[in-house]
Amino acid sequence: MSRARATVAALHRYPVKSLLGEQLDSADVTGNGLVGDRALALLDTATGRVASAKHPRLWQRLLTLTATTDPRGVQITGPGADVHSTDPAAATSLSALLGRAVELVDTPPEHARLDRADPDAVLADGITATLPLLTSTIAGAAPGTFFDFAPVHLLTTATLRRITALHPARTVDPRRYRPNIVVDLPGDGFTEDDWVGRDLRIGEDLVLRVIVATPRCAVPTLAHGDLPRDPEALRVLAQHHRVVPLPALGPQPCAGVYAQVLHPGRIRPGDAVRVA
Repeated sequence: MSRARATVAALHRYPVKSLLGEQLDSADVTGNGLVGDRALALLDTATGRVASAKHPRLWQRLLTLTATTDPRGVQITGPGADVHSTDPAAATSLSALLGRAVELVDTPPEHARLDRADPDAVLADGITATLPLLTSTIAGAAPGTFFDFAPVHLLTTATLRRITALHPARTVDPRRYRPNIVVDLPGDGFTEDDWVGRDLRIGEDLVLRVIVATPRCAVPTLAHGDLPRDPEALRVLAQHHRVVPLPALGPQPCAGVYAQVLHPGRIRPGDAVRVA
């Protein structure tokens, strides 16, 4: 990591997988990530798959909905939606809104799977086309949650500045990339790549081990609430920053990194981020 001072710029939690989330003033981070993150998901009752906006032709409308936590559970709001996770009719309301029968679940089914559209096909053919799909198993990185691979996702302001510099419209919003922790770091580059295999200490207690660069899917291209659709949010990475996160994947458009939790802790914006 650069010797320049790095700090937590923002914290984000996504209580329901693939829905918009909430910005936090502080977060308790355990081995399962930020407490309450990806605690719930929608299950497609026809296929048994976990609903994910990574399959945009089917599930892009998930990103019109916002999930926020309260003392009783999770509130889901958006155009035509205002339901609570404790409401017995929540699944019925969400099914009507999404046009597919879904269940709101808090435990991944055995061998939970989701479908992911090929990102290069998304850029070539758009999100309404019938695209090649990869079916992946949710890896169980945090038992009882719905993370694809790892419980914490970090993204730096240096990387956001680099994407913005390469973006034709010069408008990039971090919400498109769905980080848990935005790290304020000077510079203008994909700094996180240098963190893979290293440990980060955040605040007084939290220690993370960065394990892999984050391969990007169709999600950054989609409309996110009031953010309009933006294919360039992925195209910039496909053209300028391909990384091999895992040998089995080959070069992928990447931004940010995934991490596992070595030691839990409570963090806040302004906390120092440093090599442990």
